[in-house]
Amino acid sequence: MPKKKKKKANKVIRIFWSVVIMLAIVAATGGYLVYREIYKPNLTITDWKRPHFILIPTGSGFEDVVKILSGQHLLINEKTFRWTAQQMKYSDDNVKAGKYQLKQGMSNKSLITMLRSGKQVPVDLVFNNIRTKDQLAQKVGEQLEAPASAILNLMNDADYTKQLGFTRDNILSFFIPDTYEFYWNTSADQFFKRMKKEYDKFWTDSIRRKAKEIGFTPVQVSVIASIVQQETRRDAEKSLIAGVYINRYKKGWKLEADPTLVYALGDFSVNRVLSVYKEIDSPYNTYMYAGLPPGPICLPTIASLHAVLNYSKHNYLYFCAREDFSGYHSFAATYDQHLLNAHRFQKALDKRGIHS
Repeated sequence: MPKKKKKKANKVIRIFWSVVIMLAIVAATGGYLVYREIYKPNLTITDWKRPHFILIPTGSGFEDVVKILSGQHLLINEKTFRWTAQQMKYSDDNVKAGKYQLKQGMSNKSLITMLRSGKQVPVDLVFNNIRTKDQLAQKVGEQLEAPASAILNLMNDADYTKQLGFTRDNILSFFIPDTYEFYWNTSADQFFKRMKKEYDKFWTDSIRRKAKEIGFTPVQVSVIASIVQQETRRDAEKSLIAGVYINRYKKGWKLEADPTLVYALGDFSVNRVLSVYKEIDSPYNTYMYAGLPPGPICLPTIASLHAVLNYSKHNYLYFCAREDFSGYHSFAATYDQHLLNAHRFQKALDKRGIHS
């Protein structure tokens, strides 16, 4: 080959490889930039030492997710999040509702992978010290997506409660106070279905037989247990108090339980039950009406339920809080002895200036 042509060919080869190298550099740079947008941290949390969560409501779309993240100033770069979501096909069709825990410095890929998979964190739903249906609905609504109004509506729906084996008056018997693990995006109906499983888990055939042996239905056990629970916080004393009320019930007496007057009054701040409360015309007024109230006056704990199922067999018909305010009670088999006990307690109340 002539020297001139050979020189020209070498030049073409050099140009070719220069172009190849430049394209490779451009491709590598582009690949690096893409890699960086996908994998570099794009989430910032002000107080990262504490767990941080976002809630994605049922029915949310992709734009709702972006609004939630941006609204809490969590995204460093919204544009790269949107671009990565598009590449990973995270769109309206696969947005999953729930409660998600975020971690400081999460990349677009790790964040979108979590959200798209629906890998949410469970909620520890806790309810105790509940006195009314409204309180229960509010407590559940504060912890789950199901609104309090939806929970309350089902408790007041006669047809719905009937399907569960209860009435609107005694539906509180259906709930066993405890801590339960739920996913945040639980509906009202799903909540009740789960509670049905928990109810059946407690009220086994053997426990039901136990209730029958002492002459009560599960609902009646729950009603008595709710009164016992409001009479004492001392678990060791609950079976004794249960025995008093069961003795009265089996004798055909009125229960004359002060906590039922407070429930009928609807003012749970009352410290001293007055005689005037006995005139309240309510089916929950056990001074006015014989038998059991139509439903529980609170959610009885498992300890209170067992106290009724295993109530103490004794001849006590009366009891009164001790004058030392220890939370324990003085028991009596006769009315005369009870009057002496009651007088000591009333005198202690007066001394402390407790009049209502």
